[in-house]
Amino acid sequence: MAKTQIRAWDVVEHLETDEDMAAYLEAALEDGDPKLVAVALGDIARARGMTQIAREAGLGRESLYKALSPDGNPEFSTVLEVVRALGLQLHATTASERAKP
Repeated sequence: MAKTQIRAWDVVEHLETDEDMAAYLEAALEDGDPKLVAVALGDIARARGMTQIAREAGLGRESLYKALSPDGNPEFSTVLEVVRALGLQLHATTASERAKP
């Protein structure tokens, strides 16, 4: 019997467009878990090129990897700089607007 090869699923392989990336970040924000948001930003940064994003955010690449890892705890200013470097924007709406179908 032939062996089936399996490899880990990596979301980065599916973040191909700006719209994909924005939708992924939006889903993480809707979940409300700060660690999930940080990891999603890290995934998007990896999809775009971590070195370039770190440079544009004014951070070291290693620092950015650490801050946006599952064990990281980035400062809000870091999150905002990464969002800006990614070419994304954060928006606020009321909870009732979000609940509308």
